[in-house]
Amino acid sequence: MSKYRLTISSKRQKLTQTLTTQPQAQDQDKAEDDDGDDHQPLLPGLPDHIAHLCLSHVHPSILHNVCHSWRRLIYSPSFPPFLSLYALFSPKSNSSSSPIHFFTFDPVSSTWDPLPPPPPDPPLHLILQHPSFLSRNLPVQLVSLSGKLILLAATTHNFNPALTRPLIFDPIRRTWTFGPELVTPRRWCAAGCSRGAAYVASGIGSQFSSDVAKSVEKWDLMNRGKNSRWEKTGELKDGRFSREAIDAVGWKGKLCLVNVKGAKGAVYDVVANTWDDMREGMVRGWRGPVAAMDEEVLYGIDENSCTLSKYDEVMDDWKEVVKSDLLKGARHAAAGGGRVCAVCENGGGIVVVDVKAAAAPTIFVVDTPLGFEALSVHILPRMSKIG
Repeated sequence: MSKYRLTISSKRQKLTQTLTTQPQAQDQDKAEDDDGDDHQPLLPGLPDHIAHLCLSHVHPSILHNVCHSWRRLIYSPSFPPFLSLYALFSPKSNSSSSPIHFFTFDPVSSTWDPLPPPPPDPPLHLILQHPSFLSRNLPVQLVSLSGKLILLAATTHNFNPALTRPLIFDPIRRTWTFGPELVTPRRWCAAGCSRGAAYVASGIGSQFSSDVAKSVEKWDLMNRGKNSRWEKTGELKDGRFSREAIDAVGWKGKLCLVNVKGAKGAVYDVVANTWDDMREGMVRGWRGPVAAMDEEVLYGIDENSCTLSKYDEVMDDWKEVVKSDLLKGARHAAAGGGRVCAVCENGGGIVVVDVKAAAAPTIFVVDTPLGFEALSVHILPRMSKIG
């Protein structure tokens, strides 16, 4: 993801606007966008394709504030995309027809925009809550890979796997598509990605199976032709990771997974196709959500001590980066573009830590859309806009 940039407008960090709270402003912008400047050149005296090349070197937040033609340009599929937040939400009220909603936060305009709805056929039947699990949400497991958001696993009302094949959102094309059929559809599994491939491991199908609990499947997104398929890889030693939704974190050609917040850990070498126990120091510091920056640097949040730390591979230890009450109870984390982002306690916001700041790391919160609770966060290229 290093070729993209995650930009946050410093003047708007704490002023988050949503579609539901600012309809008049957005209607005004739409009216202004239709004010007849469609045929004006991007830069007077230059062909548009030359102007496009020149403007691609200017920061998107600057282009956004100059004129409407430049604003439209930065959201076009051909313009180099900046990074944005993508999040899975659940409505706080029971009036919504769907238990989950997908939104993206544009850091340039400071707005949350809903993603286009997934395809209706086949319908997506999944649940977040069930009378047997009143104290917790049932997991909906997504990963971000190759600039796309991929839904891999969830649960139906009768406790079957909700997906037989992954559902993929492409932000640049604004489209949802289905991937190949899983060898074994599953839920409550370990899900992650490394080196351009998506992985699911362990978990259960419609009922527990020791074979499924130890199985691992891989889908290489670089192979999207007729031969695109899920393949079985090296099995886990046991079924310790079944019955729990786990983020398998891709890091330096390995998949790292820990259950019960630091109880047991395993590492999968994606090249050697082998599993090994996780090093003691790495497990010891795995006390909450963990994310990898460009699959090279591991960042972990201790949700109890409110600390963000970075893993030191040489010392097999975690070094504190920043401590803040905003990190208390953090649920899910993502890293990209020099930022580590996490869902705040109770899903009321997205905390953003700029770990690449010149001085001390800066930290702030992006408010969630009105009436929604955040479940997970991801960092991907901004979504293209129509018109």
